[in-house]
Amino acid sequence: MSITFDVYRGSKEGKIVAGQTTRSLRPTDVYIEMTHSGVCGSDEHFLHSGHVLGHEGVGIVREVGEAVTHVQVGDRVGFGYIQEVCGICDPCCSGWDQFCGSRMEYGIHNPDVGSFSTGVVWSARTVVKIPDGYDSVDAAPLMCAGATVWTCLTEYGARPADRVGIMGVGGLGHLAIKLAAAMGYHVVVLSSSETKRDEAMQFGASEYHVFSPGRDMKDLKPLKHLLFCGNVTMDCPSLLPLMDIRGTIYPLTVDFKCSPVPLHSLNLRGIRIQCTIIASQNSLRKLVQFAAEKNIKPTVMKFPFNETGIADAMQTLREGKMRYRGVLVRE
Repeated sequence: MSITFDVYRGSKEGKIVAGQTTRSLRPTDVYIEMTHSGVCGSDEHFLHSGHVLGHEGVGIVREVGEAVTHVQVGDRVGFGYIQEVCGICDPCCSGWDQFCGSRMEYGIHNPDVGSFSTGVVWSARTVVKIPDGYDSVDAAPLMCAGATVWTCLTEYGARPADRVGIMGVGGLGHLAIKLAAAMGYHVVVLSSSETKRDEAMQFGASEYHVFSPGRDMKDLKPLKHLLFCGNVTMDCPSLLPLMDIRGTIYPLTVDFKCSPVPLHSLNLRGIRIQCTIIASQNSLRKLVQFAAEKNIKPTVMKFPFNETGIADAMQTLREGKMRYRGVLVRE
């Protein structure tokens, strides 16, 4: 079966361009009618590529391949960046529960499909059901932004009551605060000014500190974990004084420049720089279930799910005016 749907691509000029894509439905695929899509900062990096944009999708399953059994027509599902998994390597098979791949086959990632579209044909192995009662507007930003910080908070040894620092109260940072607080961590927010103090405390922060490189932070008790959620280059040397012995720094900014890493200082204190893998389907499933149970909702701005709405959302994000995740909504 071949299915044709409308898509929205980037272009050489950096404008949003409408088009169409036709995909064949394989036995292990599902066709999803899109209703919502988050707008992620990494979409900006593909804006000039000609790729179909978007990877924070939520919609309704309208067709299923003959081998698909864990989702049905009519189910509400979400998906992130991963389009396909091997299903046989150790990361895929560890803790296998139905379908739970965690390694993307990079050669399979197709630039002609994405969540900025009226529909997608996607591998059923990489979609998750959205719990009943949890709004699709809230679910969409979890598919990438929420999943990114969730991976840091659940897979690298953080424990309840640990001092977990969140640097930057933005698209990633505000979700990290909400999730970390709900998980029982002592959440310490660091921001460049006082302007977001009240919001951060409402999100669940236990402490709020104004930070800038070179600023005296001697009154700050050391952090066991620090999620760097800023949109600037990470200045690693300025972060080391904030860290506890054997602490971990998670650089979550997308930066193509080389960042200097002071290995001697890291070695002296056993500090780790921990990058994160793209969230697996298994991790996404746990995240949406946790968010639904704890009623954790991203703070969002809504935009029409069309060419103009996408362009407006991208411009709002580019100007730093997004509070805090943009979501495209199809009426």
